Parts: sequence; structure tokens; C-alpha cells
Amino acid sequence: MTGKVAAVCTSDTKGVRKSNVGEAVLQEEHGFVGDAHAGGWHRQVSLLALESVQKMRDMGLDVNPGDFAENITTEKLDLVSLPIGTKMALGEEVLLEVTQIGKECHNRCAIYYQAGDCVMPKEGIFARVLQGGKVSVGNTIKVLEQ
Repeated sequence: MTGKVAAVCTSDTKGVRKSNVGEAVLQEEHGFVGDAHAGGWHRQVSLLALESVQKMRDMGLDVNPGDFAENITTEKLDLVSLPIGTKMALGEEVLLEVTQIGKECHNRCAIYYQAGDCVMPKEGIFARVLQGGKVSVGNTIKVLEQ
């Protein structure tokens, strides 16, 4: 199974939408350099499919990659079907391992209040960085193991 990177998003503060920066560096066992959600835990990188963003657009919301605080927006990849432990190669350097599918939303985000729903808790996934490197929009994402 292969897909591609549609957006690379970071923010220096938690709890806000992330900005598509086009490319950024993932640090092994940390996450994106300079991103507020990076650190030595199991949710170093968050991923959400562009198709999930489109679902919210279809509900009438003006949303874009990064608006759900995801680090990597993917395209043509069924993220929620990937079991925990799945490894993915991004571009030539990066290796990620899926650590969590979805998340509990403790506080309802602005998107939830606008639409009555949010896709990130159900359709977002999280990964740890096994091998770091640069990630850029357009990079191929190849699922290595399921």
C-alpha cells in the first residue's frame, strides 16, 4: 500500500491549528524539530488523511491540512486500517511506526463546535519516529509491514 504526503504541518504551541510548512525534519524518537507535540512519548507524530479533511469540507467547513493539528496530511492511504506496529517509510530517509489509532478528545475543539463532529479523534493516527530525516510534500509513503 502506498500514498503520498499532502502536507507537512507544525506549530510551536499546543492546542492550535498547525501550519503547512512544506517540509520539516523529523528527529529520531522525538518528532518534528520545533513542533509543540514532539517529545519522548508514543505520539511523536500525528497523521490524518486528506480524505478525512475533505469529509469535513463536505459538511460545509472551511478547513485545510493542519487545521486538525495533524503533523502529516496523507493522500491515498487508508490510515485507520493500519494496525498498531505497522511501519511506514516516508521518502528516502524516514521510518515511522504506528503507535495509536485515534484519540480521546478531552476538550472539544473549535472544529467540533462548528460542525458537531471532528475527524481527528476517530481517523487520525499517531506514530513514533524510528529513523529521522526530512519529510516534504509529495514524498511517497510506503507501508512496509501490517
